[in-house]
Amino acid sequence: MKQWLPFELHCHTFHSDGKQSLLELAEAARELGLRGVALTDHNTMTGLSNRDEVVAATGVEVIPGLEWTTFFGHMLTLGLSEYVDWRNLSPFHIHRGIDGVHRQGGLVGLAHPFRVGSPMCTGCYWEFEVSDWNEIDYMEVWSGLFPSIRRNNARAFAMWTDLLNQGYQIAATSGRDWHVSDPVSEPISATFLGLSDSLVASSGLVVAALDALKRGAVAVSMGPLPQLRVGQSGREGAEIGDSIQINQGELTEVTVGVDFTAREGHWELPDHPLEMKLVSNKGDLAVLKLTRDQSQLKTELDLTGVTWMRAEMNGVFCNVHTLIGFTNAIYLTEDRGGDDK
Repeated sequence: MKQWLPFELHCHTFHSDGKQSLLELAEAARELGLRGVALTDHNTMTGLSNRDEVVAATGVEVIPGLEWTTFFGHMLTLGLSEYVDWRNLSPFHIHRGIDGVHRQGGLVGLAHPFRVGSPMCTGCYWEFEVSDWNEIDYMEVWSGLFPSIRRNNARAFAMWTDLLNQGYQIAATSGRDWHVSDPVSEPISATFLGLSDSLVASSGLVVAALDALKRGAVAVSMGPLPQLRVGQSGREGAEIGDSIQINQGELTEVTVGVDFTAREGHWELPDHPLEMKLVSNKGDLAVLKLTRDQSQLKTELDLTGVTWMRAEMNGVFCNVHTLIGFTNAIYLTEDRGGDDK
């Protein structure tokens, strides 16, 4: 069983360029209905010194992290136990640093890859050469407040889609790049992680959250939680981030849903249906409309040739018709009945 919990995975304190303590950050996160945050101060981990006390006082989990802040791009590193030096990295040697993070069991993710760079934001634009995208665990496709209407995020979202089309299984997240805990008028987005109940019980919330991110059990939303499941007769079903083998030429049952209880009270929606669009490497497959009264629908589709599929949740949000949230992909392969070619 999984529990889907909302996190903010890109945060700063006054240990770098933020204007908040870790306690203030966690208290503000709790007020926004978030279950956890990742502290990703620029090039330092000193802000984690009172992590245990903050978690105990607020009930908000804190994932240890760091944002490598270089002239050639910003990279988020999560789950570190020790500082990993980035100063020997050139535009062509990012994998040196990635290897160091992975040796600690940590994860790496691209931060706001298409944000305007120098001189407005030194190094914010991604210029590192990635020679093996299999080594990138996730990428921040939504950055900032009201992320769905930002052009730089549209470019990041398109980049993620292109990587999926090339066969890479990279998770997509949102990141507020949170520096100040003052109230804001624009909507925030949350990264929902599908945590394994058994792993939470045995290893704790941080380990389970990093495991979910690594597996791509991720959904992103400014409002309610979008859901997706795929199944075919005689086979175990697949959820977000999973892979499933399907029988070629047979119809596959696809279930889409919206959990309107997720972060309820922290967003508003008009009384209009939400359009759940099923998107794949073959383009748009179907659009289903969901409401609070009918929050789940099933359909059958011929998924021959489909290698990945996600759900995109569109509707009216803050008086704009926009993408409100999306799931990460489910990955599909075809059973060709013994054909080894």
